[in-house]
Formats: sequence, structure tokens, C-alpha cells
Amino acid sequence: MHMKFLHTMVRVTDLEKSMAFYGLLGLNEIRRRDSDTGRFTLVYLAADGDHDCPLELTHNWDGDEGLPSDGRHFGHLAYEVGNIYDMCQKLKDAGVEINRPPRDGRMAFVRSPDNISIELLQKGDALPPAEPWISMASTGHW
Repeated sequence: MHMKFLHTMVRVTDLEKSMAFYGLLGLNEIRRRDSDTGRFTLVYLAADGDHDCPLELTHNWDGDEGLPSDGRHFGHLAYEVGNIYDMCQKLKDAGVEINRPPRDGRMAFVRSPDNISIELLQKGDALPPAEPWISMASTGHW
């Protein structure tokens, strides 16, 4: 039996805020579908050269009151990054809270504007532990 993973879908309350956040991670819009009859927009995002398994952002035009405020109904998305310290610094500089800093040079967690937990994993071997990450405490949920 053939089976292929197609995409991950998350519901978002503010499409522009969410697209800006995922843009910071290096994801770009690869396609979009607006449905006037269904009153929703689907935006598919992917990293360059990695269009096989996109992230689908679903935005209901009339709101989505059913979304839990803590985002934990989903679990997390995981992305491999070339340099975890550079990525975390870029996110931090943009005002994104680093919930679980990369103290080990390998793993960090942040949250999207809709509280979706995002795991960042260092490609290959862990980087040597470095400041300010070693001394940074975890905050919130991840």
C-alpha cells in the first residue's frame, strides 16, 4: 500500500502575523487558495528546495473560536536548521521568545503567534555550548 506524507496543517488567527513568523524560520509561500464560498484561505509554506512536505496555514475569515489558547492540541513542528545559534538570535532579535534555549547546541523551542510549538534542531552534530544560550533559562511551555 502506497502512502506519502503530504503536509502539516495548523489553524491560525492572524494570517499575516503567522506568515511573518514562519518567514523568520525561512519558510516561503509556495501556493495559496482563497475560498469565497468557504470563507477561508489556505497558504502553503516551505523552505527553499523542500516543497515535498509543506506547512499549510488555514485561516478562517470569520474567526476560529474553537482554537485553544495554549496551542497544545497539536504537539509541535520540527525543523532542521544549519546553525541553531544564528536562527535563535534572528528570532530573538525579531521579538520572538526563546522558550527552550539551545543550551546543548542542538535543540531549541519557540512558539508561533498562535502558540504552536516549534522545535529547532541543529543539522548534524551539536554545536559547542555557547553564551548567551548556556545561561538562558527556559520560559513558558514548549
